[in-house]
Amino acid sequence: MSEQQPIFAIEKIYVKDLSLEIPHAPQIFLERETPQIDIQLHTEGKPVADNIYEVVLTVTVTAKFAEKTLFLVEVAQAGIFQIQNVPETDIEPILGITCPNILFPYARETISDVVTRAGFLPVILSPMSFEALYQQRQQAQASKEETTH
Repeated sequence: MSEQQPIFAIEKIYVKDLSLEIPHAPQIFLERETPQIDIQLHTEGKPVADNIYEVVLTVTVTAKFAEKTLFLVEVAQAGIFQIQNVPETDIEPILGITCPNILFPYARETISDVVTRAGFLPVILSPMSFEALYQQRQQAQASKEETTH
């Protein structure tokens, strides 16, 4: 009896949520200083049907100088993925590493486009290591479990 081949397919990629705030407009456009950029990432994967998973990569970019916020952009870039005939132990790393790697270029483009349309210089996000982020989360979870036992 032959084993079934693993299946990994992208069903859909879409922007699930998008927000832009420019709290100090229009005065903020008169500033000429280079802002401090803060980037926060969050990933979440969950099953939505048999062998179908939704993964959401949320990227929040905040630009400030001094204590003033120039802008805040948040995009929830989502994807629906078909994952079949894969060992259960491999599902979580696929949802936490592979899928965010696929979604990141889309989120990056959306953020750059929105920031430009808002009247600012584009913010180009550097490539991210979702493998490192995933491992950090695993270690944090493991140490949290050790302290609760």
